[in-house]
Amino acid sequence: MIGEMMSTLNGWIKSFGVLSEAWRVGIVVFALVFGTATVAYIAGHVIGALERKFANTDNVWDDAALHAIRTPVVAFVWLQGVYWAAEVAHHYSSAVIFEANGTVLQVGFIFIVVWALLRVIKAIEGILVSPVKMQKPMDYTTINAVSKVSRAVVIITAILISMQSLGYSISGVMAFGGVGGIAVGFAAKDLLANFFGGFIIHLDRPFKVGDWVRSPDRNIEGTVEQIGWRLTTIRTFDKRPLYVPNAAFTTIAVENPSRMTNRRISETIGIRYADVTQMQTIVADIRSMLEKHEDIENKQTLIVNFLAFSHSSLDIMVYAFTKTTQWVRYHEVKQDVLLKISDVIEGHGGQVAFPTQTIHINEGSQDSEYESDRDEQVECEESRAEMRAPQGNKRAARRDRSRRHDTQAGDVGEQSMDAGDGD
Repeated sequence: MIGEMMSTLNGWIKSFGVLSEAWRVGIVVFALVFGTATVAYIAGHVIGALERKFANTDNVWDDAALHAIRTPVVAFVWLQGVYWAAEVAHHYSSAVIFEANGTVLQVGFIFIVVWALLRVIKAIEGILVSPVKMQKPMDYTTINAVSKVSRAVVIITAILISMQSLGYSISGVMAFGGVGGIAVGFAAKDLLANFFGGFIIHLDRPFKVGDWVRSPDRNIEGTVEQIGWRLTTIRTFDKRPLYVPNAAFTTIAVENPSRMTNRRISETIGIRYADVTQMQTIVADIRSMLEKHEDIENKQTLIVNFLAFSHSSLDIMVYAFTKTTQWVRYHEVKQDVLLKISDVIEGHGGQVAFPTQTIHINEGSQDSEYESDRDEQVECEESRAEMRAPQGNKRAARRDRSRRHDTQAGDVGEQSMDAGDGD
Protein backbone atom coordinates (compact mmCIF):
# COMPACT_ATOMS: atom_id res chain seq x y z
CA MET A 1 0.00 0.00 0.00
CA ILE A 2 2.75 2.40 0.94
CA GLY A 3 4.65 1.46 -2.23
CA GLU A 4 1.62 2.15 -4.43
CA MET A 5 0.98 5.53 -2.77
CA MET A 6 4.64 6.42 -3.08
CA SER A 7 4.77 5.42 -6.76
CA THR A 8 1.65 7.47 -7.53
CA LEU A 9 2.97 10.55 -5.73
CA ASN A 10 6.41 10.17 -7.25
CA GLY A 11 4.97 9.75 -10.76
CA TRP A 12 2.82 12.84 -10.29
CA ILE A 13 5.88 14.91 -9.26
CA LYS A 14 7.99 13.33 -12.02
CA SER A 15 5.46 14.40 -14.65
CA PHE A 16 6.51 18.00 -14.07
CA GLY A 17 10.00 17.05 -15.26
CA VAL A 18 11.63 19.62 -13.01
CA LEU A 19 13.07 17.84 -9.97
CA SER A 20 15.52 15.01 -9.72
CA GLU A 21 14.68 11.74 -8.01
CA ALA A 22 16.49 12.69 -4.77
CA TRP A 23 14.48 15.89 -4.53
CA ARG A 24 11.26 14.04 -5.25
CA VAL A 25 11.98 11.52 -2.47
CA GLY A 26 12.85 14.34 -0.08
CA ILE A 27 9.57 16.12 -0.82
CA VAL A 28 7.60 12.94 -0.21
CA VAL A 29 9.37 12.26 3.10
CA PHE A 30 8.84 15.87 4.20
CA ALA A 31 5.17 15.65 3.28
CA LEU A 32 4.78 12.48 5.35
CA VAL A 33 6.53 14.00 8.38
CA PHE A 34 4.52 17.23 8.08
CA GLY A 35 1.31 15.23 7.75
CA THR A 36 2.27 13.18 10.80
CA ALA A 37 2.85 16.33 12.87
CA THR A 38 -0.52 17.71 11.75
CA VAL A 39 -2.39 14.52 12.60
CA ALA A 40 -0.64 14.26 15.99
CA TYR A 41 -1.55 17.87 16.79
CA ILE A 42 -5.18 17.31 15.85
CA ALA A 43 -5.38 14.00 17.75
CA GLY A 44 -3.96 15.58 20.91
CA HIS A 45 -6.42 18.50 20.79
CA VAL A 46 -9.38 16.23 20.06
CA ILE A 47 -8.60 13.98 23.04
CA GLY A 48 -8.00 17.08 25.20
CA ALA A 49 -11.40 18.50 24.20
CA LEU A 50 -13.09 15.18 25.02
CA GLU A 51 -11.28 15.10 28.35
CA ARG A 52 -12.53 18.58 29.26
CA LYS A 53 -16.05 17.65 28.20
CA PHE A 54 -16.19 14.44 30.22
CA ALA A 55 -14.71 16.24 33.21
CA ASN A 56 -18.13 17.82 33.79
CA THR A 57 -19.77 14.40 34.24
CA ASP A 58 -19.97 12.36 37.43
CA ASN A 59 -18.11 9.45 35.87
CA VAL A 60 -14.43 9.65 36.81
CA TRP A 61 -13.28 6.60 34.86
CA ASP A 62 -13.63 8.14 31.39
CA ASP A 63 -11.60 11.16 32.53
CA ALA A 64 -8.85 8.86 33.81
CA ALA A 65 -8.82 6.78 30.61
CA LEU A 66 -8.66 9.80 28.29
CA HIS A 67 -5.93 11.42 30.35
CA ALA A 68 -3.94 8.17 30.39
CA ILE A 69 -4.08 7.51 26.61
CA ARG A 70 -3.70 11.09 25.36
CA THR A 71 0.11 11.15 25.21
CA PRO A 72 0.52 7.52 24.02
CA VAL A 73 -1.93 8.16 21.12
CA VAL A 74 0.14 11.13 19.98
CA ALA A 75 3.28 8.98 20.26
CA PHE A 76 1.62 6.26 18.16
CA VAL A 77 0.79 8.74 15.41
CA TRP A 78 4.41 9.85 15.30
CA LEU A 79 5.62 6.24 15.30
CA GLN A 80 3.42 5.34 12.34
CA GLY A 81 4.29 8.50 10.40
CA VAL A 82 8.03 8.06 10.86
CA TYR A 83 7.69 4.42 9.81
CA TRP A 84 6.01 5.41 6.54
CA ALA A 85 8.67 8.04 5.88
CA ALA A 86 11.39 5.47 6.55
CA GLU A 87 9.69 3.01 4.16
CA VAL A 88 9.67 5.64 1.42
CA ALA A 89 13.36 6.27 1.96
CA HIS A 90 14.03 2.54 1.99
CA HIS A 91 12.34 2.14 -1.41
CA TYR A 92 14.96 4.37 -3.03
CA SER A 93 17.88 3.50 -0.74
CA SER A 94 19.68 0.25 -0.06
CA ALA A 95 20.99 1.34 3.35
CA VAL A 96 21.02 -1.52 5.86
CA ILE A 97 19.51 0.64 8.62
CA PHE A 98 16.16 0.78 6.83
CA GLU A 99 15.84 -3.01 7.00
CA ALA A 100 14.99 -2.65 10.72
CA ASN A 101 11.87 -0.58 10.03
CA GLY A 102 9.46 -3.44 10.68
CA THR A 103 11.17 -4.50 13.91
CA VAL A 104 11.34 -0.92 15.19
CA LEU A 105 7.63 -0.52 14.43
CA GLN A 106 6.74 -3.68 16.38
CA VAL A 107 8.90 -2.87 19.38
CA GLY A 108 7.74 0.74 19.36
CA PHE A 109 4.11 -0.33 19.26
CA ILE A 110 4.68 -2.67 22.23
CA PHE A 111 6.37 0.16 24.13
CA ILE A 112 3.46 2.53 23.47
CA VAL A 113 0.88 -0.06 24.57
CA VAL A 114 2.83 -0.77 27.76
CA TRP A 115 3.17 2.97 28.40
CA ALA A 116 -0.58 3.45 28.02
CA LEU A 117 -1.37 0.49 30.31
CA LEU A 118 0.97 1.76 33.02
CA ARG A 119 -0.67 5.19 32.88
CA VAL A 120 -4.13 3.60 33.10
CA ILE A 121 -3.10 1.50 36.12
CA LYS A 122 -1.67 4.59 37.84
CA ALA A 123 -4.85 6.57 37.12
CA ILE A 124 -7.06 3.78 38.50
CA GLU A 125 -4.89 3.63 41.64
CA GLY A 126 -5.29 7.38 42.17
CA ILE A 127 -9.09 7.14 41.83
CA LEU A 128 -9.54 4.19 44.19
CA VAL A 129 -7.63 5.82 47.08
CA SER A 130 -8.94 9.37 46.56
CA PRO A 131 -11.47 10.52 49.19
CA VAL A 132 -12.63 13.20 46.74
CA LYS A 133 -13.44 10.84 43.86
CA MET A 134 -14.64 7.86 45.92
CA GLN A 135 -17.23 7.87 48.69
CA LYS A 136 -15.41 5.00 50.42
CA PRO A 137 -11.76 5.10 49.33
CA MET A 138 -9.91 1.81 49.52
CA ASP A 139 -6.83 1.13 51.61
CA TYR A 140 -3.79 2.79 50.03
CA THR A 141 -1.39 0.02 51.00
CA THR A 142 -3.50 -2.70 49.37
CA ILE A 143 -4.17 -0.73 46.19
CA ASN A 144 -0.51 0.24 45.94
CA ALA A 145 0.54 -3.41 46.23
CA VAL A 146 -1.95 -4.51 43.54
CA SER A 147 -0.79 -1.64 41.33
CA LYS A 148 2.87 -2.65 41.70
CA VAL A 149 2.11 -6.28 40.87
CA SER A 150 0.03 -5.25 37.82
CA ARG A 151 2.79 -2.99 36.51
CA ALA A 152 5.36 -5.74 37.02
CA VAL A 153 3.21 -8.22 35.07
CA VAL A 154 2.74 -5.77 32.20
CA ILE A 155 6.46 -4.97 31.99
CA ILE A 156 7.58 -8.62 32.14
CA THR A 157 5.03 -9.59 29.47
CA ALA A 158 6.16 -6.72 27.24
CA ILE A 159 9.81 -7.77 27.60
CA LEU A 160 9.04 -11.35 26.61
CA ILE A 161 6.96 -10.27 23.58
CA SER A 162 9.70 -7.84 22.52
CA MET A 163 12.32 -10.56 22.71
CA GLN A 164 10.11 -12.83 20.62
CA SER A 165 9.75 -10.01 18.05
CA LEU A 166 13.52 -9.63 17.95
CA GLY A 167 13.91 -13.31 17.09
CA TYR A 168 14.80 -14.75 20.47
CA SER A 169 13.15 -17.97 21.63
CA ILE A 170 11.01 -17.46 24.72
CA SER A 171 11.38 -21.11 25.71
CA GLY A 172 15.16 -20.72 25.69
CA VAL A 173 14.89 -17.56 27.76
CA MET A 174 12.65 -19.32 30.28
CA ALA A 175 15.06 -22.26 30.51
CA PHE A 176 17.98 -19.89 31.06
CA GLY A 177 15.92 -18.02 33.65
CA GLY A 178 15.23 -21.27 35.53
CA VAL A 179 18.92 -22.18 35.72
CA GLY A 180 20.07 -18.65 36.40
CA GLY A 181 17.35 -18.14 38.98
CA ILE A 182 18.99 -20.68 41.27
CA ALA A 183 22.30 -18.85 41.18
CA VAL A 184 20.60 -15.49 41.61
CA GLY A 185 18.61 -16.88 44.52
CA PHE A 186 21.76 -17.84 46.42
CA ALA A 187 23.55 -14.60 45.57
CA ALA A 188 20.64 -12.32 46.42
CA LYS A 189 18.95 -14.20 49.25
CA ASP A 190 18.74 -11.07 51.40
CA LEU A 191 17.16 -9.15 48.54
CA LEU A 192 14.63 -11.94 48.00
CA ALA A 193 13.93 -12.08 51.75
CA ASN A 194 13.14 -8.38 51.72
CA PHE A 195 10.96 -8.84 48.64
CA PHE A 196 8.89 -11.59 50.25
CA GLY A 197 8.83 -9.60 53.48
CA GLY A 198 7.25 -6.72 51.56
CA PHE A 199 4.79 -9.17 50.02
CA ILE A 200 3.82 -10.44 53.49
CA ILE A 201 3.31 -6.86 54.70
CA HIS A 202 0.99 -6.17 51.76
CA LEU A 203 -0.80 -9.47 52.39
CA ASP A 204 -1.23 -9.34 56.19
CA ARG A 205 -1.36 -5.54 56.46
CA PRO A 206 -0.07 -5.16 60.05
CA PHE A 207 0.29 -1.46 59.22
CA LYS A 208 -0.30 0.92 56.35
CA VAL A 209 1.05 4.23 55.15
CA GLY A 210 0.35 6.91 57.74
CA ASP A 211 0.21 4.54 60.75
CA TRP A 212 2.22 5.07 63.91
CA VAL A 213 4.20 1.87 64.57
CA ARG A 214 6.80 0.75 67.06
CA SER A 215 8.61 -2.46 67.93
CA PRO A 216 9.38 -3.60 71.48
CA ASP A 217 12.15 -5.81 70.04
CA ARG A 218 13.97 -3.09 68.11
CA ASN A 219 14.48 0.65 68.44
CA ILE A 220 11.82 1.34 65.80
CA GLU A 221 9.11 3.94 66.28
CA GLY A 222 7.55 6.50 63.99
CA THR A 223 5.07 7.09 61.19
CA VAL A 224 5.08 4.88 58.09
CA GLU A 225 5.76 6.96 54.98
CA GLN A 226 6.27 4.32 52.30
CA ILE A 227 6.14 0.54 51.99
CA GLY A 228 8.42 -0.59 49.19
CA TRP A 229 9.34 -4.06 47.96
CA ARG A 230 12.71 -3.91 49.73
CA LEU A 231 12.51 -1.17 52.36
CA THR A 232 9.86 0.44 54.53
CA THR A 233 10.43 4.13 55.25
CA ILE A 234 9.46 5.28 58.75
CA ARG A 235 9.64 8.91 59.85
CA THR A 236 10.68 9.05 63.50
CA PHE A 237 9.24 11.63 65.87
CA ASP A 238 12.38 13.74 65.64
CA LYS A 239 11.69 13.92 61.85
CA ARG A 240 14.54 11.63 60.79
CA PRO A 241 13.86 8.96 58.13
CA LEU A 242 14.37 5.37 59.23
CA TYR A 243 14.79 2.74 56.50
CA VAL A 244 13.88 -0.76 57.71
CA PRO A 245 14.42 -3.85 55.50
CA ASN A 246 11.12 -5.64 55.00
CA ALA A 247 12.63 -8.95 56.10
CA ALA A 248 12.94 -7.54 59.64
CA PHE A 249 9.15 -7.37 60.01
CA THR A 250 8.88 -11.15 59.62
CA THR A 251 10.94 -11.79 62.76
CA ILE A 252 10.03 -8.96 65.16
CA ALA A 253 6.89 -7.95 67.03
CA VAL A 254 5.27 -4.75 65.79
CA GLU A 255 2.82 -2.57 67.69
CA ASN A 256 0.37 -0.38 65.81
CA PRO A 257 -0.86 2.30 68.25
CA SER A 258 -2.75 3.97 65.41
CA ARG A 259 -5.33 1.19 65.61
CA MET A 260 -6.01 1.54 69.33
CA THR A 261 -9.65 2.07 70.22
CA ASN A 262 -9.02 4.18 73.35
CA ARG A 263 -6.18 5.71 75.33
CA ARG A 264 -5.64 4.82 78.98
CA ILE A 265 -5.35 7.06 82.04
CA SER A 266 -3.59 5.21 84.85
CA GLU A 267 -2.58 7.35 87.82
CA THR A 268 -1.95 6.94 91.57
CA ILE A 269 -3.16 9.92 93.62
CA GLY A 270 -2.02 10.31 97.25
CA ILE A 271 -3.80 12.20 100.02
CA ARG A 272 -2.63 12.96 103.58
CA TYR A 273 -3.06 10.50 106.46
CA ALA A 274 -5.00 13.27 108.21
CA ASP A 275 -7.71 12.93 105.54
CA VAL A 276 -8.35 9.23 106.15
CA THR A 277 -11.88 9.92 107.42
CA GLN A 278 -12.76 11.49 104.06
CA MET A 279 -11.28 8.68 101.96
CA GLN A 280 -14.52 6.87 101.13
CA THR A 281 -16.32 10.07 100.14
CA ILE A 282 -13.41 11.29 98.02
CA VAL A 283 -13.20 7.96 96.17
CA ALA A 284 -16.95 7.94 95.50
CA ASP A 285 -16.93 11.52 94.16
CA ILE A 286 -13.95 10.86 91.87
CA ARG A 287 -15.70 7.80 90.43
CA SER A 288 -18.90 9.80 89.93
CA MET A 289 -16.95 12.58 88.19
CA LEU A 290 -15.34 10.11 85.77
CA GLU A 291 -18.65 8.42 84.99
CA LYS A 292 -20.18 11.78 84.06
CA HIS A 293 -17.13 13.07 82.14
CA GLU A 294 -18.00 13.47 78.46
CA ASP A 295 -14.52 12.44 77.24
CA ILE A 296 -14.25 9.26 79.35
CA GLU A 297 -15.47 6.00 77.78
CA ASN A 298 -17.77 4.38 80.35
CA LYS A 299 -18.03 1.16 78.33
CA GLN A 300 -14.39 0.42 79.12
CA THR A 301 -12.90 -0.53 82.49
CA LEU A 302 -13.20 2.25 85.10
CA ILE A 303 -11.56 1.78 88.51
CA VAL A 304 -11.30 4.23 91.41
CA ASN A 305 -10.27 2.58 94.70
CA PHE A 306 -8.23 3.11 97.85
CA LEU A 307 -5.02 1.33 96.86
CA ALA A 308 -2.50 1.26 99.74
CA PHE A 309 -1.01 2.88 102.83
CA SER A 310 2.13 4.44 101.42
CA HIS A 311 5.06 5.97 103.32
CA SER A 312 3.64 9.48 103.46
CA SER A 313 0.25 9.22 101.73
CA LEU A 314 -2.93 7.24 101.31
CA ASP A 315 -2.88 6.14 97.65
CA ILE A 316 -5.93 6.13 95.37
CA MET A 317 -5.80 4.24 92.06
CA VAL A 318 -7.49 5.97 89.09
CA TYR A 319 -7.87 3.81 85.97
CA ALA A 320 -9.97 4.90 82.99
CA PHE A 321 -10.00 5.18 79.18
CA THR A 322 -10.57 8.25 77.02
CA LYS A 323 -12.79 8.31 73.95
CA THR A 324 -10.16 10.02 71.83
CA THR A 325 -7.04 8.32 70.51
CA GLN A 326 -5.33 11.51 69.34
CA TRP A 327 -2.14 12.18 71.28
CA VAL A 328 -2.65 15.92 71.82
CA ARG A 329 -6.35 15.65 72.66
CA TYR A 330 -5.64 12.79 75.06
CA HIS A 331 -3.31 14.95 77.15
CA GLU A 332 -5.90 17.73 77.24
CA VAL A 333 -8.49 15.28 78.60
CA LYS A 334 -6.01 13.86 81.10
CA GLN A 335 -5.17 17.35 82.36
CA ASP A 336 -8.85 18.12 82.86
CA VAL A 337 -9.40 14.86 84.77
CA LEU A 338 -6.44 15.46 87.10
CA LEU A 339 -7.54 19.03 87.86
CA LYS A 340 -11.08 17.85 88.66
CA ILE A 341 -9.67 15.16 90.97
CA SER A 342 -7.72 17.89 92.78
CA ASP A 343 -10.92 19.93 93.11
CA VAL A 344 -12.74 16.93 94.61
CA ILE A 345 -9.99 16.40 97.20
CA GLU A 346 -9.88 20.09 98.17
CA GLY A 347 -13.68 20.22 98.27
CA HIS A 348 -13.64 17.74 101.16
CA GLY A 349 -10.97 19.68 103.06
CA GLY A 350 -8.20 17.32 102.03
CA GLN A 351 -4.88 17.90 100.34
CA VAL A 352 -2.78 16.04 97.84
CA ALA A 353 0.07 14.47 99.82
CA PHE A 354 3.77 14.99 99.27
CA PRO A 355 6.74 13.24 100.97
CA THR A 356 7.00 14.29 104.67
CA GLN A 357 8.68 13.06 107.91
CA THR A 358 7.66 13.62 111.57
CA ILE A 359 10.39 13.57 114.32
CA HIS A 360 9.41 13.02 118.01
CA ILE A 361 11.91 14.29 120.70
CA ASN A 362 11.91 13.22 124.41
CA GLU A 363 11.49 16.33 126.70
CA GLY A 364 13.74 15.03 129.61
CA SER A 365 16.69 14.34 127.41
CA GLN A 366 16.14 17.69 125.79
CA ASP A 367 16.50 19.56 129.19
CA SER A 368 19.70 17.67 130.13
CA GLU A 369 21.24 18.37 126.78
CA TYR A 370 20.25 22.03 127.14
CA GLU A 371 21.97 22.36 130.59
CA SER A 372 25.12 20.66 129.34
CA ASP A 373 25.26 22.96 126.35
CA ARG A 374 24.77 25.97 128.66
CA ASP A 375 27.68 24.94 130.96
CA GLU A 376 29.93 24.46 127.97
CA GLN A 377 28.95 27.88 126.71
CA VAL A 378 29.76 29.50 130.09
CA GLU A 379 33.17 27.82 130.19
CA CYS A 380 33.95 29.01 126.70
CA GLU A 381 33.01 32.57 127.58
CA GLU A 382 35.21 32.48 130.72
CA SER A 383 38.14 31.14 128.72
CA ARG A 384 37.80 33.90 126.15
CA ALA A 385 37.59 36.54 128.96
CA GLU A 386 40.69 35.12 130.64
CA MET A 387 42.68 35.33 127.41
CA ARG A 388 41.72 38.96 126.94
CA ALA A 389 42.50 39.93 130.65
CA PRO A 390 45.99 41.04 131.97
CA GLN A 391 48.38 38.46 133.44
CA GLY A 392 47.40 39.11 137.08
CA ASN A 393 43.73 39.03 136.32
CA LYS A 394 44.24 35.74 134.42
CA ARG A 395 45.64 34.07 137.58
CA ALA A 396 42.74 35.43 139.64
CA ALA A 397 40.25 34.19 137.07
CA ARG A 398 41.82 30.71 137.13
CA ARG A 399 41.58 30.63 140.96
CA ASP A 400 37.94 31.69 140.81
CA ARG A 401 37.14 29.01 138.23
CA SER A 402 38.94 26.38 140.36
CA ARG A 403 36.96 27.34 143.46
CA ARG A 404 33.75 27.19 141.43
CA HIS A 405 34.53 23.67 140.23
CA ASP A 406 35.40 22.58 143.79
CA THR A 407 32.10 23.99 145.03
CA GLN A 408 30.17 22.16 142.31
CA ALA A 409 32.01 18.93 143.14
CA GLY A 410 31.16 19.37 146.85
CA ASP A 411 27.52 19.89 146.03
CA VAL A 412 27.52 16.72 143.99
CA GLY A 413 29.13 14.82 146.90
CA GLU A 414 26.58 16.08 149.40
CA GLN A 415 23.76 15.10 147.10
CA SER A 416 25.25 11.63 146.88
CA MET A 417 25.55 11.32 150.67
CA ASP A 418 21.98 12.51 151.11
CA ALA A 419 20.90 9.91 148.65
CA GLY A 420 22.84 7.27 150.68
CA ASP A 421 21.21 8.34 153.96
CA GLY A 422 17.86 8.08 152.41
CA ASP A 423 18.59 4.51 151.41
